[in-house]
Order: sequence, then C-alpha cells, then structure tokens
Amino acid sequence: MPQSVPSLPRRVARMLRTSLFAQVACALVLGILVGKLWPGVATDLQPLGDGFTRLIKTIISPLVFCVVVVGIAKAGDLKAFGRIGLKALIWFEVASTLALLIGLLAANIVQPGSGMNVDPATLDTSAVDAKTGGGSLPSTTEFVVNALPTSFIGAFAENSLLQVLILACLVGAALLHLGHAKVPQVLPAIEQAQEIIFAIVGFVMRLAPIAVFGAMAVLIGQYGLGVIETYAKLIVLCYAAAALFVALLAVALKVLTGLSLWKFLRYIREEMLLALGTASTESVMPRVMQKLRKAGARDDAVGLVLPTGYSFNLDGASLYLSIGTLFISQAVGVDLSLGQQITVVLVLMLTSKGMAGIPGSAFLALSATASSLGAIPAGAVALLLGVDRIMDSMRVVTNLLGNCVAVFAVSRWEGALDIERAKKALNGEDVSGPDEAGESLGLGIRGTSAQAKDTPAAPGAEAAPGTPPTSDEPPSPAVPAQPASKEPAAGAH
Repeated sequence: MPQSVPSLPRRVARMLRTSLFAQVACALVLGILVGKLWPGVATDLQPLGDGFTRLIKTIISPLVFCVVVVGIAKAGDLKAFGRIGLKALIWFEVASTLALLIGLLAANIVQPGSGMNVDPATLDTSAVDAKTGGGSLPSTTEFVVNALPTSFIGAFAENSLLQVLILACLVGAALLHLGHAKVPQVLPAIEQAQEIIFAIVGFVMRLAPIAVFGAMAVLIGQYGLGVIETYAKLIVLCYAAAALFVALLAVALKVLTGLSLWKFLRYIREEMLLALGTASTESVMPRVMQKLRKAGARDDAVGLVLPTGYSFNLDGASLYLSIGTLFISQAVGVDLSLGQQITVVLVLMLTSKGMAGIPGSAFLALSATASSLGAIPAGAVALLLGVDRIMDSMRVVTNLLGNCVAVFAVSRWEGALDIERAKKALNGEDVSGPDEAGESLGLGIRGTSAQAKDTPAAPGAEAAPGTPPTSDEPPSPAVPAQPASKEPAAGAH
C-alpha cells in the first residue's frame, strides 16, 4: 500500500520545526508586521537582537584563535600562511577600491541628491554626535598600533579580532617551532576546544529567529516605512550599485575557481537571512567559517582571510560611503571636481579600514571625508541619519559576500581549495565525513570520533604492536600532517 503524502499544514509545520531558514524568514515577516502595527511595543524588543549578538560575540574570538592555530599547525608551513595573508590584503585593497569607484560612478550618473537644495544650517548635527558617541576614527598609525595586543587575555576580553589573529599566529608559529615531541598535548587540546565552540554555536543559533524578530520590529517601529519614500532615489541607487558589484564578484568567483555565486548563496541562505535580520555580519561569522571549511577551503585560509576581511574588506560600506559623500555634496549644492572626487577615494581608502566595531563609524568616515575636502559642511552628514539603518541590509550582504569570495579566491590562489569538494557542497551533496556527523543536523557539532581520530597516540605508539622503532632520532620539529587514510584531501577540512 503506497504511503500517504503528508497534508500541506503538516509539511509547513515540519519545515518550521526543522528548517532554520524557514524559521528566520517567518520571524522577519512577523517583525515587520509588529513594527508597523505596534511601533511603541516594537521599540521595547531591542534586547532580543542585542542579546543574541552578545552571545555570538563571546564565541568569535576563541573560535578564530582555535581555527588559525590549528590551521597553521596542520599546514606545517608558516611561509604559506604569510603568503595567504599578503594575497588577502592585495585582494581586499583591489576589491574595496573597485567598490569605491563603482559608487562614485553611479552617484555621478544618477545624481541622487540633485535638486534638494538643503541649507546645512537647518540640520540638527547633535543627532550625529549622539550616533557616533563623540568618537573618532583612528589614524593609520593608531590603527596599526591598536592591532598589537597589550595582553593575551585582554585581546579576548575586548573582542579585538586583529589582536586575536596576531596571538593565534604567534601560538601557531611556536607550535611549529617546538614540534610535536615537546608539546604533544597542546594541539589536540586546541582542536577539542574548537569542537566545543562549534557545539556552542549550534546551541546559540537556535535563538536566531527570536533575534531576527526583535531586530526587524525595532527597525520598522523606529523608522517606519515612510523613510523609504523620502530617500527612494538614494536607496535604489545604493542597492543597484551593490547588485552590480555582487555581479562582478560572481564573475570573479567563476573565472578564478569555477564556482557559482548563486549556488553559494543557496548554500549559506540561512546565514544570509540571519545577517539581514540582525543587520550584523558578526552574528553569522562562526557558522560561515564552518561552512567555508566544509566547502573545501583550508583551515588556515578561512581562519586568516575571513576575520581579517571584517576589518579590511568592507565592500558594502565602501559603496555606501562613496555614494553618500556625493549625495551630500549634491544635496547642499556643492559640485565636486574630478580632483576632489579622487581625494574622496583616497581618504575613504584609509578611513574605511578602521571602521569595524566603532559606533556610528559611517558618519565618522563621512565627516572625515567632508573635512578633508573643505567644501562640504561636516554637519551635512546629518542628511543620512534617516536612511542609514535602511542601508544596513545592502552593506551586510555585500560585505559578507565580498569576504566569502575573498576566502575562495585567495584559497585558490594559494592552492588551498579543494575544488571538487566545494562543487559538491554547493550542489547540496553530502560532503560530511564520519567526524562531521553532527554538522549535518545544523548544530555545528562533530562526532566524538573526531577527537579520537585527531588525538595523536603516545610517543612510539604509531608503530604496530611489537614493531621496534626504526630510529632513535626525535620527530621533526614541524607538526606532522594527518595520515591520508584518516583525513580528507587537502583543503577538505
């Protein structure tokens, strides 16, 4: 007797129960409805989104540390890690500069601020001060110095990704220098800590729909849908420019790796929707790192390129800043010459690198750009206060995709990408090994067999029973790679 097909309500209920994407999508719609119908209530839901972001932030630093240390130790080549870092910085600079140029070109063609004839004296600049908290962007020297940790624990306590990266590089280099014989328990302990962190990620991600509901309700409740009508031309231009940039990313990804960006979007659809709902790429960093590793990018490439991109590769922010600068100048009736626009690009190339983690950083960067030109009143940046939050979705999507493409491109450039595994993952095929059974459940938990597999045996235990050691010489100072029979192909982790 043929099995009966479940009814539509049952299928919907099952999808809502098992699919994080469906849960987040429903939460997004409910948040918009609550924000529209009950704006007073919606503004009180801010702690839902903030609480989730706080939980995720507690995981990011230790996760980055573990992934980078394990990646360096298993790769066994510190020079290769240095090459990955250099190639990543080159990619970041080219990509962010391209984003700035696309933004300037789009703003010059469309002229989103023309005809507004705004008097800067009528703008309330105190709102900008409240948004930025009276802060300022660091200079280039300060940015470099602040990237150096003053305390091992302090780097984690302050959640400074660049400082954690530097510490992880030092620890990874020390493990390679000392060798497995001198510190046999350190690397397995860090790998086991990494497994625990991924398990925590799985637990926290179950709260994602609640966070998206609260964040979206607050957004609509505070700003309403009317702001979209007021700034329609600017909003459409920014999103169109972002779409063009993403299309160029898709071409670059296809040419360099043969992978499809559309398939990758489907692969990370849950993380993308969560990032949109919370207006934060940090909220999905742990899961995205996990999926990039599963899609064939080597641990050391993922651990270095993705976190570094959060500070150096803000493509969406670069687009917004270049368009926003010209929008402001057009709105107040200032016509910027070609030389002044080149100055805009040069200033934003510097200021956009120190934006991550600073409240109101976009307004600080715009104010710094306006001051450097001397032709635009600094207070004119208040024109963007009403629309800034609406632009978060554009910035989040573009930043996240830009950094993920950077991971694939740099990994391919360095030979640290398993193309076949990546294609299988993006096609929805199962690429989980026996040590990744928990990942298929979406919990980010690996089976306990991983610990037994990756934990080295005691000295001398590698040989078969009764087989005498072939040499009395100590092992090589480099941490040995895992045996081929126990580990997938290079880059498949």
